[in-house]
Amino acid sequence: MSWSQSLVRLAAYEVESRQQRLAEIASRLAQLEMGLALLYAEGEAEAQRAKEDAEAGWYHVGYAEGLRVRKAAIQAQIDATLAEERGARDALAQAFEEQKKYEQVAESLRIAAVKATARRETAELDEVGMRAAMRR
Repeated sequence: MSWSQSLVRLAAYEVESRQQRLAEIASRLAQLEMGLALLYAEGEAEAQRAKEDAEAGWYHVGYAEGLRVRKAAIQAQIDATLAEERGARDALAQAFEEQKKYEQVAESLRIAAVKATARRETAELDEVGMRAAMRR
């Protein structure tokens, strides 16, 4: 295996690892968004309960404040995860660009090797032809 093929394989590994990282971030983001949706649903259910039960209404103000704080915390995590996702996408795009460069270098080297082999074969055939012509 030539050095250029090794570079291509390393670049492909880098792309795969960055894709896995992006998938992990997307999974974490989905879980956070689901948690936020559950908090909204829980808040609506508790508001409905407070309307129906006077005793629950006394505690609803404190509950609503606590719910607001929990929603804000999850939203902050979502915002941070979105920023991390943007960074991971940029890193993945850069890894793809590097992989493409290495593939182009490897292809150029392969084509140059094929041309060199063809030149040597042509020179050898010319030499054989010249020897055959001299024998006649």
